[in-house]
Amino acid sequence: MNGVNPWALGVFVFFFAATIVIGSSIQWIRKTLSRGKSAHSSEDWSLGGRQFGPWVTWFLVGGDFYTAYTVIAVPALVYAAGGYGFFALPYTIIVYPFIFLVMPRLWKIAQEGGYATAADIVRARFNSRALEIVVALTGLVAVMPYIALQLIGIRTVVQALGLPGDIPLVIAFLSLAAYTWLGGLHAPALTAFIKDIMIYIAVLVAVTVIPLHMGGYAALFTAADHSQPILKSGMGMPYATLALSSALAAFLYPHTLTGILAARSADTIRQNAVFLPIYTIVLGLIAMLGLMAHVAGVTTTNNSLVVPLLFQTIFPAWFSGFCFAAIAVGALVPAAVMAIGAANLVTHNLLPARHKSVRNSRLTAFAVKVGALLCVMFLNAQFAIDFQLLGGVIILQTFPALILGLMRIRFSAAAMLAGWVVGTVFGVGLCLMDSLKPIHFLYMGPFSGNVSTGLMSLVVNIVVVGLITLVKPAASADYAKPEGRPYAPSNPPTLH
Repeated sequence: MNGVNPWALGVFVFFFAATIVIGSSIQWIRKTLSRGKSAHSSEDWSLGGRQFGPWVTWFLVGGDFYTAYTVIAVPALVYAAGGYGFFALPYTIIVYPFIFLVMPRLWKIAQEGGYATAADIVRARFNSRALEIVVALTGLVAVMPYIALQLIGIRTVVQALGLPGDIPLVIAFLSLAAYTWLGGLHAPALTAFIKDIMIYIAVLVAVTVIPLHMGGYAALFTAADHSQPILKSGMGMPYATLALSSALAAFLYPHTLTGILAARSADTIRQNAVFLPIYTIVLGLIAMLGLMAHVAGVTTTNNSLVVPLLFQTIFPAWFSGFCFAAIAVGALVPAAVMAIGAANLVTHNLLPARHKSVRNSRLTAFAVKVGALLCVMFLNAQFAIDFQLLGGVIILQTFPALILGLMRIRFSAAAMLAGWVVGTVFGVGLCLMDSLKPIHFLYMGPFSGNVSTGLMSLVVNIVVVGLITLVKPAASADYAKPEGRPYAPSNPPTLH
């Protein structure tokens, strides 16, 4: 990291710029070739016309689920805390049966009703404008620090190349802004495969070459600090509950749900739920990089630099540049989907219907990215991480309205609003008490220990919803036609 290596910088610029150009030109090419108006519509820009097949959906959903910050943060957590950092593996396994069972039903409701966001679906189910606004605002608050983390991811690798000052942050912001503005959802959808191939190459080469430098995996584990790969006493419960709460929250975020709603069919989603665990295998290999960094002698007080420093220690400059480009592209793809998902919430659920247009969606997505940029500029990177963890607690409070709302039980809008308020206040309050840590000590006699704050607040939320429902059930459990909103079928598919 001493000075700029021209080989590393040149390779990085080539791959990063090529991805931006390809993604940014896709929408222009589609408009040129299109004989109709579909390529110019708001739905085409924000949901890809709801026409993505199995392959594109697989790369898109995987691309916005496994972000560049995953490549940086998971090894950093393993580097700092050992086996505790591997909680991301079981949570990504738990989430796929959830996708298989629930998301095709959400997709069908959204398809038949013309809905583009979780707040749209909730409004149709409960016929409550207040609940719609609450769900939309929750999604916006939760996704903002997520976008900020992607900018931090790009900034981290560009800084590792030796560029000084705010240049890395300016590069990250301008790249993301142009990529999203010009390409819409088609840009990340059709360039996600570039991102995945680059990351696969970087990771597979790393987990093959780095152990060879250390005498093989046997020597690697022998030389490792044995406190790193093993869960310490008392970590079992936070490990398990964080995995569960993260799995339940994963597809409530605007960006992950956007990838689902853009699919061509319910079968496309089921197929993806079957094959997406392939990403978990790669994630396990990525996590191993944190252990390898210890053995390779990487020393840093900034854990986000663990992977860049490891690559620079082991690989020649040109391949380090390629790896950094893979990480940066890995931030570009999900950050674009996040901005588009946030823009959908604003234009569909917070602004009057007359303001729904491609231009306003682009302006909103740009404003969201500016907000994320301000977070990065004026907040310590650690605060962005903490706020993202807090966002996970907050987004979980939309689980009852969106997921339990699929059931035939007659939940009322009042019950859902009360549950959201109590769950949010409870969860945020605990996080503030614990200095924004995502776990809280819960005394339960012999089973006492640290538990995921998000899971605890979700349980409180559901209890409140259940109590109010028992006292006063709703008059109807069918999806209704909200005034001024697209028509929803009176008998949609539900969970039984």
